[in-house]
Amino acid sequence: MTYKIVAAECTVCGACEFECPNGAIRMKGDTYIINPDKCTECDGDTATKCAAVCPSGACVPAA
Repeated sequence: MTYKIVAAECTVCGACEFECPNGAIRMKGDTYIINPDKCTECDGDTATKCAAVCPSGACVPAA
């Protein structure tokens, strides 16, 4: 399972983009998105880096 960014909760702070080790996060329009083809959930770390740094909790597991 990959992660996604809930646009309604994203504050567009940019913290997640710089923490992603795979370059899966980018700006699209007025919010950030996660490319599911590049997201590896940080290769099994106990917590994904994007979710760990997100101040609003917008980085969540994709359904």
